[in-house]
Amino acid sequence: MTTESVAPKTQESEHETSTGSATGVAETVARLRKTFATGRTRSIEWRKKQLLALAALMEENEDAIAKALAEDLDRNPTEAFIADVATTASEAKYAAKKLRKWTRRRHLLLELPQLPGRGWVEYEPYGTVLIIGAWNYPFYLTLGPAVGAIAAGNAVILKPSEIAAASSRLMAELVPRYLDNDAIAVVEGDGMVSQELIAQGLDRVMFTGGTEIGRKVYQGAAPHLTPVTLELGGKSPVVVAADADVEVAAKRIAWMKILNGGQTCVAPDYVLADASIRDELVSKIGAALTKFRSQDDQSGMRIVNQRQFDRLSGYIAAAEADGKAKVAAGGKCDASSLRIQPTVVVDPDPDGPLMTNEIFGPILPVITVQNLDDAIRFINARPKPLSAYLFTKGRETRERFIKEVPAGGMLVNHLAFQVSTAKLPFGGVGASGMGAYHGKWGFDEFSHRKSVLTKPTRPDLSSFIYPPYTERALKLARRMF
Repeated sequence: MTTESVAPKTQESEHETSTGSATGVAETVARLRKTFATGRTRSIEWRKKQLLALAALMEENEDAIAKALAEDLDRNPTEAFIADVATTASEAKYAAKKLRKWTRRRHLLLELPQLPGRGWVEYEPYGTVLIIGAWNYPFYLTLGPAVGAIAAGNAVILKPSEIAAASSRLMAELVPRYLDNDAIAVVEGDGMVSQELIAQGLDRVMFTGGTEIGRKVYQGAAPHLTPVTLELGGKSPVVVAADADVEVAAKRIAWMKILNGGQTCVAPDYVLADASIRDELVSKIGAALTKFRSQDDQSGMRIVNQRQFDRLSGYIAAAEADGKAKVAAGGKCDASSLRIQPTVVVDPDPDGPLMTNEIFGPILPVITVQNLDDAIRFINARPKPLSAYLFTKGRETRERFIKEVPAGGMLVNHLAFQVSTAKLPFGGVGASGMGAYHGKWGFDEFSHRKSVLTKPTRPDLSSFIYPPYTERALKLARRMF
């Protein structure tokens, strides 16, 4: 591939980015549909060029992306690189590398009654698709899903979250500079704009966000019978078994709970700790939280907005008022800066707000359980989580957990890495979502798998199925089936 194919456009696109008006939405959708109808996006070379240009967009604008993420989320440059830039760019390059293999016809052996003939699966794009991104990882959760959509040959509308306003503006500026803006376009705006886009009757919609909004997206798509992929959330549990390496478990739990201020869909929502190691685990999580924040502002993690701050600080206040719960670390909230200290709450009310709502912030409940049976019962009494985690050294414990706990995905002895590999599907189940993406699964999610069967006309071996039917024809049919 030449450098020209991945370099940004030197001239400004005729269509930069759509406003959130109904007119702007309709015009953008019409423009992309017109482009798709020409067949341009079906070309393997076009797809590969766009994927490599997307990787270049992320890598060549790392500093600008980090600055936008710092403004929106107080993200430091290292986290910005790992969580948004590198992950998105590497997935785009991986898809470009594998594209020809993914798009090949999948030939299948036919049953005897179908012979002579040939059958295969043809991968074809849906058409014009919509990706509604999330504010917590605004580039990775908007441009990341676009990798599969582009690889599958679709025209793509990107709707970044208005909550991460600086990131949304930057995406709207960069996408038309690097990508084919008549086939891949950014539409900015609030939730009403998302509704207007869905109302256009697009060919597929993918949404990343909360469960309640996900239901509204699903309802909005239903009148058009638009297929929907939902990457939602829920309360992702971490079980720390009696035989776990407690020191490592504590560090990894603490790291993931403060990454992006705990505002991550696969962050540990709560911990189920075996009673025999509970106190040690809580102590070491607290120590790790202090150590990890030593180079930063000890006043706490920046929360994205006032609404989320009020919700989270209310959870802490409720826990402090609970006579049975214990705030073992953190607990301070600064309303003037929207900062909350990483907080560990031991044994909160299982029916209270901390344990009935997705936390999505730097608060970690730790629930004491007597054994693995208790932990599995606790998890399975609640909606299916997006992710489930287990720390153990035992193979039997691991296998029981895998078989008995339903979840979108699982990770043993670490957290969150299941999201960043292109070799495994990522998605939810039940209330945590539907569908999956990343790597080949992203390509499949945005592709219609069309079955094709071809048969010869001569010799006409199907003559026995034509009426009038005879006893001989029936006997032959019985032998074949």
